[in-house]
Amino acid sequence: MFRVRGMDCADCARHLEKRIGALDGVTDVRVNFTQGTMTLVYGGAAASLIRAIRQAGYSGEEAVSGSSRTALPESFWRGNPKVQPTVWSALLYGLALLCGWLIGNGEESGFGLTTLFYLAAMAVGGWRIAYTGITGLRSRTVGMELLMTVSAIGAALIGQWSEGAAVIVLFSLGEMLEAYTMDRTRRQVNSLMALAPEEAHMVRDGGMETVPVGALLVGDQIRVLPGERIPMDGQVLDGLSAVNQAPITGESVPVDKTTGDTVYAGTVNGEGTLTIEVTRLARDHTLARILALIEEAEAQKAPSQRFVDRFSKIYTPAVLVLALLVAVLPPLVGGAAFEPWFYRALTLLVVACPCALVISTPVAIAAAIAHAARRGVLIKGGAHLERLGGLRAVALDKTGTLTSGVPEVLQVRAAPGSGADEAEVLRTAVAVELGSAHPLARAVLRYAEARGGAAAVSADAGSFRVYPGMGASASAGGRQVYAGSPRLFRERLGVSLEPLAEALAALDREGRPYLLAGTEDAVLGWITFADPVRPASAQALAELDALGVRRLHMLTGDHAGAAEAVVRALGNAGRSLTWEAGLLPEEKLDRIRALRAEHGTVAMVGDGINDAPALAAADLGIAMGAAGSDAALETADVALMRDDLSQLPYAVGLSRRALRIIRQNIGFSLLIKAVFLAAILPGWTTLWLAVLADTGAAVAVTLNGMRLLRRSK
Repeated sequence: MFRVRGMDCADCARHLEKRIGALDGVTDVRVNFTQGTMTLVYGGAAASLIRAIRQAGYSGEEAVSGSSRTALPESFWRGNPKVQPTVWSALLYGLALLCGWLIGNGEESGFGLTTLFYLAAMAVGGWRIAYTGITGLRSRTVGMELLMTVSAIGAALIGQWSEGAAVIVLFSLGEMLEAYTMDRTRRQVNSLMALAPEEAHMVRDGGMETVPVGALLVGDQIRVLPGERIPMDGQVLDGLSAVNQAPITGESVPVDKTTGDTVYAGTVNGEGTLTIEVTRLARDHTLARILALIEEAEAQKAPSQRFVDRFSKIYTPAVLVLALLVAVLPPLVGGAAFEPWFYRALTLLVVACPCALVISTPVAIAAAIAHAARRGVLIKGGAHLERLGGLRAVALDKTGTLTSGVPEVLQVRAAPGSGADEAEVLRTAVAVELGSAHPLARAVLRYAEARGGAAAVSADAGSFRVYPGMGASASAGGRQVYAGSPRLFRERLGVSLEPLAEALAALDREGRPYLLAGTEDAVLGWITFADPVRPASAQALAELDALGVRRLHMLTGDHAGAAEAVVRALGNAGRSLTWEAGLLPEEKLDRIRALRAEHGTVAMVGDGINDAPALAAADLGIAMGAAGSDAALETADVALMRDDLSQLPYAVGLSRRALRIIRQNIGFSLLIKAVFLAAILPGWTTLWLAVLADTGAAVAVTLNGMRLLRRSK
């Protein structure tokens, strides 16, 4: 991979790609102007490639492994090679105008001072443009630099020195402004790179040693002081602090982190000191993977961009042929004067430059992807961005998507006639669940710990035994106690459940998970669980409905009662949610295909692991809670780094805004071309005005696309 500096136009990138692809030994080449990178397969020396890049008018260097984004100079005005030639060319052009005014409207005999200043302005501002355009002919590349060079030289040949100089000055000025706007875009995107520190405090021999992050290995321990950025993905070994995870997940509120919690590189530590065990190498941590995926996303062309590329390939040669006909036919066929029609042909060449049209789409896509990444939404390409903006139907998994996916104790009930109270039922269940890692067991222990009842039981419990598929038992208080499903008591212990039949049937109808707790002789009571609806789910569904995404469909493998409970918990937002329950993974796949046939573009929202088949079958796979998850980052088209749905309406809204801006840019670019093409034949426009319109349009569409970098809801 090579870094390419000075490349600020998609049309320039396309011509560079063609030029490098024509070199011997190059079998594949891809140029991305938004990143300023060139990726290729080449069997020769790097020096010959760098020389070819320089001949194209840019500077190039081989990228250091693990850092593909272009390193930008501190100041655009001091670091960009287009600035000084443009400034000096403009000053010389101004001196020529002043000299012409002082001498008398340029009425100077022969090759005088005014003409000399015009020639100097053309030479200073145009040498790089001419060199790039002429050397491009070696690879049969007709770029805008060649068109401008021919126009300027042609104007000089017919004595229009001021027009020729104006072409060079205005084109050079337009290139500089394009470079400046692209520099701002790149700085916004590249600012993500600065989030991960380059050094870390490694814990060694009881002390701390500052080392480069690249030297850290999995299992090393690092210490993060208050206010510092966390340099590596890892697990907290010691300490308590609130960590600002906004750079990764987009969360505005810091998240408390303590022993056992996961932290991500690039996030900001709060007021506590954390000791962290490194779980990923520097090249593999979450922020590095996000940056790599953003780069891949920017390199992928959206359908609208592919249309523009195809259009420009036909458009530019067609205008070149038209310019030749304009210069030749009227004098030959109609006996018209050669010079006016030759001038119009030169103007047509200027109008032929497709820069504004070609840049209209990629700059908007790059800005939208960068803005989304800063808000914790990873959109993996322009095609996915366009599909996201066109959504009208969304299928959602229930567990872990609309709900938290972490069960909580809903109720503790004593069985009628058992003689036990709710406290005894809970103590019995805790004694058994202390030896289990089942999610329901963890929920029971959390519930008991919150009420201070787990510690006393843990000292007395022992002799744990598991009955696969049914439950478990333990000794506590001098007796054997049990917790599990009705099968455990009915089939294993022979306890009659007839007195509880009505209560258990009601729980089954509601779809509530539950476990029974008791002894080998009787059921003392039961504990029911709920998978709570995420706080943001209802608002997210309402916002999607407001955006016009009114086909919301919940697909779950859970019981119908559990699905109905979620719909009730969602309140008014749940009224627009249709649902299907009891679905196997392959049945979810069938439902996605049916929804696509009915509604067209369909997105599937899930966790990126259990729902992988459905995510793959949908037009757009959207994974939630992707921070730190390799599976979610790899399988999804769109990854919501935070573990709630609130980012989805934002992503849909941003994508629709991006599509509007792309349409505006394409329409504006084509309108400018149409107006000036129509004005050329009657002689209503001039060379300098055509250049001003072309470069002005390119800057305008770039600035319009950059609006997507602004903060928005």
